[in-house]
Amino acid sequence: MSNKLVQYFKDSFSELGKVTWPTKNQAVLLTVVVIIFCAVFAALLGALDLVFGIGLEELLKLAGGN
Repeated sequence: MSNKLVQYFKDSFSELGKVTWPTKNQAVLLTVVVIIFCAVFAALLGALDLVFGIGLEELLKLAGGN
């Protein structure tokens, strides 16, 4: 059992050596892209929440709620 575990880790580290890792510039660029995308998506969701919240309040007013 331990021999299989050792072989697993050897194979895993061997595969990691075959990976084409991004350069520092690529990693920074992709990180910035992800952060911008998340900010835009969060703003969109916030705007939708605001619109639907106002719409729900208006519907409740029409229905005789507070």
